[in-house]
Amino acid sequence: MTDTQAEPTLVLDPSAGRTGSTASKVARAILRAPIQARTWKEFAYILTVFILGCFVWVYGFVGFGGGLMISFTLIGIPVLAGVLLGTRLWGVIYRALCKDLLDTPLDAPPPFRPEPGFFGFLKSAFTDRTSWRALLFLIAQAALGAVLGYFVLIVTAMVVFLAISPIPWVLFHPINIDAQGNEHHSLFQFGDSYVETWPGVIAFSAVGVVLCFVLPWVLRLVCLVHRLLTMALLSPTTRDRRLLELQESRRAAVVDSAATLRRVERDLHDGTQARLVTIAMSLGRAEERLAAGGDPTDLIADARANSKEALTELRELVRGIHPPALELGLGPALETLAARCAVPVELRVHLPERPHPAVEAIAYFSVAELLTNVVKHANATNAWVSALPHDAHTIAITVRDNGIGGVLAPMPPALGVGSGLAGLAARARSVDGTLTVQSPPGGPTVVTILLPKAAR
Repeated sequence: MTDTQAEPTLVLDPSAGRTGSTASKVARAILRAPIQARTWKEFAYILTVFILGCFVWVYGFVGFGGGLMISFTLIGIPVLAGVLLGTRLWGVIYRALCKDLLDTPLDAPPPFRPEPGFFGFLKSAFTDRTSWRALLFLIAQAALGAVLGYFVLIVTAMVVFLAISPIPWVLFHPINIDAQGNEHHSLFQFGDSYVETWPGVIAFSAVGVVLCFVLPWVLRLVCLVHRLLTMALLSPTTRDRRLLELQESRRAAVVDSAATLRRVERDLHDGTQARLVTIAMSLGRAEERLAAGGDPTDLIADARANSKEALTELRELVRGIHPPALELGLGPALETLAARCAVPVELRVHLPERPHPAVEAIAYFSVAELLTNVVKHANATNAWVSALPHDAHTIAITVRDNGIGGVLAPMPPALGVGSGLAGLAARARSVDGTLTVQSPPGGPTVVTILLPKAAR
């Protein structure tokens, strides 16, 4: 009989590798923290806001304190208004520090736009929400930047000195004298105990070195509080962003309207007006020939042909301003676009409630331009258009193609209003709509426009 011994089976725990990898990442992060640029930038930020915090105390006492003391005089109220508006300048400084040292860029709030007149200026100053939020930020910075920053800097100096303590202990040979008159070569004293031996000095230095690896995380925690405070009080609120979007949408609408008027003027001047002049000349020549006893039939035929072409151009021009197909609704208008498109289009429309006419016009012109882009640039063989309810108050217009993709997202409004996807996005924003683009290289390209059923 032969005895067989079972071979050992190796069982691998996949979580063990992940745990080891995570532990190594944490260890590397801790070891690298003291020498990372982020740590030094955060230390520079805390040092800078500590200095600025001291000036904030002076600004508060001199500006607001002095303004309140003379508020009963004629110049006291304007002084307070100016000091309050001055908090906006502080906001600019702190946002720049947050961007450069904390790598957190923040948008600027809306600019101050005073009402006309002296009393209008005062009213605007004391009702400026941005200035009051900046004032709250300065009050917090007076404590967070100056007071807390002072303690953080002191702790930092103590930790660094503790880590390098053997160097001054050797170089400067500090001497402490106890109550009995005995001399001790020591930097540190705890009651009647002195750290005056190499083992003790090295032990204290080791504690300082360990704390040097802990200190960066303390700095990051303090800077996180600063960052959150700056984002909460110095960045635009939802209301501010909404106001900026409305202003930008209004500007985009004005630019779009001006461009439309210029196009109509150009088309009338170069097309219809020229044909009407030609018709008038043909009829004049026909009148002269008829008076001379000749046959003006060919001239009248030319005038008639030109009049038909002029009518066709006028219809196209009117269709560009307000498509007649929209009189029947968005569905029939989109059917007309799909039928005219050089690429086969599959259309799906289901709108139980008819949107506002302005929304229908935006949807129509957006689909028209997107289908034009599909034909010109997408190298697509098919396109799909849908107009469906998105929720109770919004409709979703989607244009998809099977082309090459790689379409760039719309540029910011200030850089690209009036042309391409940026123009479509601006037109959608004019009624509180949005435009999103999904177009990975190789396709497909999907453009989705969300529009409210009722124009706002």
